[in-house]
Amino acid sequence: MFDPVLLRSFLAVADTRSFTKAAERLKLSQPTVSQHLRKLEQAAGRILVTRDTREVRLTDNGDAMAGFARTILAAHEAATAYFTGTAMQGRLRFGAADDLSITRLPNILRHFRQLYPRINLELTVNQSGQLYRKLKAGQLDMVFIKQKAGDGEGTLVKRDSLVWVGQEKTVLEPGSPVPLISYPAPSPSRQMAIEALERAGRTWRITCNVREVNGILAAVRAGIGVAVFSQSLIPDDLVMVNQRFDLPPVGDVDITLLSNPVANQELVEALTSAILGRPLRKS
Repeated sequence: MFDPVLLRSFLAVADTRSFTKAAERLKLSQPTVSQHLRKLEQAAGRILVTRDTREVRLTDNGDAMAGFARTILAAHEAATAYFTGTAMQGRLRFGAADDLSITRLPNILRHFRQLYPRINLELTVNQSGQLYRKLKAGQLDMVFIKQKAGDGEGTLVKRDSLVWVGQEKTVLEPGSPVPLISYPAPSPSRQMAIEALERAGRTWRITCNVREVNGILAAVRAGIGVAVFSQSLIPDDLVMVNQRFDLPPVGDVDITLLSNPVANQELVEALTSAILGRPLRKS
């Protein structure tokens, strides 16, 4: 019922929130992507995306379709791999930032292993900065990390905003230092948070240093302080507190894929295609 070509265009729009960026990712023209989306909406009998001059947003039906589309495309790729007898094999050392591991990444990796059972995928979960250094040292073949927006390195998966999060009942005393929960230095999110506070003339103090995302979440839930978090990753039980405490904007981060140029590029491209939700190019 749903053409995989249409679903891939829809997912590219859903991931980038931009018809222009979706077209660039898929190497198609923007009118073609728009046409694909219209055809998919006609097939579904539902409006999947709304857009104006400022933003592109998924409707509730669009959110539902995104989940179905990923499942359908994964099954399509699995069937294609099975009947074409793919023999891709080897080792791929892959690193993922710990907060990105709470997204749909685990499902993507599970489907990837089903598609390519002969690829030995070695996963390392750590902070973005440490993974970047391991990649440059040749200890990893590919990483999925967050970088300050505009650094321009790697394949952009998504641009996201860093925002201040806390509990619904979190209270900050007026004029008191902002209690900051953060990763230890060096950390891009820590640096961006401190720079934002200092530009705004706000005092701050580190109330909790943690080494993984679960520590950040536990400390925020315990009311120890506030933290900066990627807006798209905020758990349901936490809320943005930017306006409530008049906290300054932190800035954007790019969620990117970077690879080691000496790594097996066939394996790198296979995993890149899986994460971006696009078909693997045939040689």
